[in-house]
Amino acid sequence: MKLKKVKNHSHPFRHVILRIVICLIILLLSVGAMARLSQMKKPPAGAVFKERPMRVQGLSAHPEEVNVFIKGYGEVQALNIVNIAPEVSGRIVHVHARLEVGEVIPKGETLFKIDDQNYRATHAEARASVAQMKASIQRLEKQYRLDLERQKTIERNRELSRKEYQRVKKLFEKNKVGTLSGVDQAEQAYNAASDSADQMARQIALYPIQIKEAESALASARARLTLAEINLKRCKVTAPFEGRVKSVGLEIDQFVSPGQVVLTLADDSLMEIHVPIDSRDAKEWLLFKARENNTKSAWFAGLEPVACHIRWTENLEGNVWEGQLHRVVMFKQQTRTLTVAIRIDAENAASQKEAGLPLVEGMFCSVQIPGKKLENVFRLPRWAVTFDNTVYTANAENRLQTVPVSVARTEGDTIYVSEGLSAGDTVITTRLIDPLENALLEVELKDGSF
Repeated sequence: MKLKKVKNHSHPFRHVILRIVICLIILLLSVGAMARLSQMKKPPAGAVFKERPMRVQGLSAHPEEVNVFIKGYGEVQALNIVNIAPEVSGRIVHVHARLEVGEVIPKGETLFKIDDQNYRATHAEARASVAQMKASIQRLEKQYRLDLERQKTIERNRELSRKEYQRVKKLFEKNKVGTLSGVDQAEQAYNAASDSADQMARQIALYPIQIKEAESALASARARLTLAEINLKRCKVTAPFEGRVKSVGLEIDQFVSPGQVVLTLADDSLMEIHVPIDSRDAKEWLLFKARENNTKSAWFAGLEPVACHIRWTENLEGNVWEGQLHRVVMFKQQTRTLTVAIRIDAENAASQKEAGLPLVEGMFCSVQIPGKKLENVFRLPRWAVTFDNTVYTANAENRLQTVPVSVARTEGDTIYVSEGLSAGDTVITTRLIDPLENALLEVELKDGSF
């Protein structure tokens, strides 16, 4: 009989337990090792937080009294520019030797001459007419005096004829002496004497009228003589002032007519610059005197003639000329500009530096016009003030603060602040973009220049 082999089911279970025990032993050993290593590790030193300051540049704000300058641009022009035209017609027989564009002709020198033969003949004729009328007046006056003397004789003859007629008539009518024919002859003689006396009286009465007519004719002849003399003088055209020739269109033997412009002269002894400025600047800063009570004009009156600085735009670091504010030229509502005139005389227009250029017509210049004064304002660089009119300052703890300000005026890269700052405030001049309020600052102060 065979014996059956009985299987032992506990053996796999022991293997599982053994494996679990081994894993637990390994785990415990690992935890122990980690604990031991942890005990061996030194804890790290604690970190101390320190705020880092932001390095900026700044300046100490101090109030100032500032002279405002209104800046504008304009072109230099000669004040007096004269177009020369002949006043009589004729052929050109002489031209100045230096009558060329750019030449300066002294005052009184002959610019050109016109053929004067016809005008000389007209002058001689007018002069002869004057002499003739003078002789006519002398003849009438002399005849007047002679006829006055003759009138006395004629009046005496009429008186004698009248007495003779009355005597003959009386003798014939009362005494029957004489004849009727004799009476008629005496009456006829008396009538003839009376007629002669009346004619002489009428002739003498006409003499004053004839003399006045002759005097009027003499005045007319003298006027023609004066015109002839003027036209004769007009044949020679001279320079009215020391002038620069701007243009010339004149040649020998050229025929010219009255009013025909043949050359242009410019007087460089006095020049002007017309400068348009913003009407708001004019309103705020231009200097005007108090309006006088007797002034009836509504135009800009009482403009202060202040000294202005002029620079040529092609050389702003070169000469600085001095002109004088003279008047307001025009106002344009469309562009909201006020145009003022700056005058410069020849002495001030000369070069201030050796071998430098003078101020001449045609130069486009920058002009600075002194205006009113700003008092108790703070001068800052333009970039120190934000677009919404605030500035960044450093307080006593060197912390950043944003301060709203009022801007009185902007000139180029400079802004003048009238309100919002106090003397001694530290203004940050470094450009900052969205800085944190109360941020710690390290400020490097400048001397105020920027």
